[in-house]
Amino acid sequence: MKFRSERDTLSDMLATAARAVSGRASSPVLSGVMITCQGDRLTATGTDLDLTIRVESDVVGLSDGCAVIPARLATDVVRSLEPGNVSFEAGDEVVEVSGGRSRFSLRTYPVAEFPAIGIPLDSMAWMGSSFLTGLRQVVRAASTDDSRPILTAVLFTNDHGVVRLVATDSYRLALRDLRDVKAMPVREDILVPARALMELQRITAKDAAEDSGVGVISTPHEIAFKKGHAVITTRILDGKYPDYQRLIPDSYPNSLTVGKENLLAALRRVRLLVRDNTTPVRLSMRAGGVDLSVISHEIGDANETVDGDFSGTEIMIAFNPAYLIDGVDAVDSDEVVIETNDPSRPATVRSSDADDFRYLLMPVRVS
Repeated sequence: MKFRSERDTLSDMLATAARAVSGRASSPVLSGVMITCQGDRLTATGTDLDLTIRVESDVVGLSDGCAVIPARLATDVVRSLEPGNVSFEAGDEVVEVSGGRSRFSLRTYPVAEFPAIGIPLDSMAWMGSSFLTGLRQVVRAASTDDSRPILTAVLFTNDHGVVRLVATDSYRLALRDLRDVKAMPVREDILVPARALMELQRITAKDAAEDSGVGVISTPHEIAFKKGHAVITTRILDGKYPDYQRLIPDSYPNSLTVGKENLLAALRRVRLLVRDNTTPVRLSMRAGGVDLSVISHEIGDANETVDGDFSGTEIMIAFNPAYLIDGVDAVDSDEVVIETNDPSRPATVRSSDADDFRYLLMPVRVS
């Protein structure tokens, strides 16, 4: 195998594929990325058997072939080269990487030991921008605690004919209805690891053609997403998702409507005094708006007022500031509504002009 590529293009390809490679690979070959050149098309694939990322790009192909190269080392080597063309040439056990006045010879892994991965991408369903927006809103609420694997997934389900995305870490819950998506190419309920969806978001952020949508296809055990020249494949988790619907209150007696950016800016300012996850932000809701306060006995205190419209009984309620900021930031609107019952029951953050996204947040008890 031999090819030439522009340095930044190749570096980005390798870095993207390497994000699926585990630092604790069960086999040496899984610490590598497989690169395959066919004609003027180069493919880079990384996997840890649960998550697979495949990226394609055009190169100047000189001879076809494939090699499995050390993922992170090869990425660092290519990134360190001078700007311009990079040449790759693979032999039986080494690959030579050269650019400018630099030349590296890297040991490779046996291609035959690299696992056969991926699912056929025929008959993909194409999801529009609402799907990508829904992922941005929901994935942030998934757990990162591997001791509760079910909560590290996003639930894809159908609610009365509407596709719904749900995620929770037991402290907050995000829910997004995709009313313009009639059906997903999946069975009724599937659990998609949030890690894969975060990688999809990362790739989407690099893709200027966001309106081109995302291709989705699944088998009983895997689901694949195609965005631009990248394909992410992940295993579907087995298990039963918690009954999230019983957590959603039927109504709220108190409602605060405020400008999203004003509230976010104020929250980020008072949060400067938060040094650990045990310090809450207090919201005193009243006619005319809300008073924010953070009290830190070691550092000091911060207070700020945000104007808004409030209906109901005056209430003081406290939240984890990072979780509250996440929920407000996820709202796709200029105004945010915060609905409450009492200081011990979940509150809801949503848009003032749409009800397709809801973010439930458990309060923090304060004296």
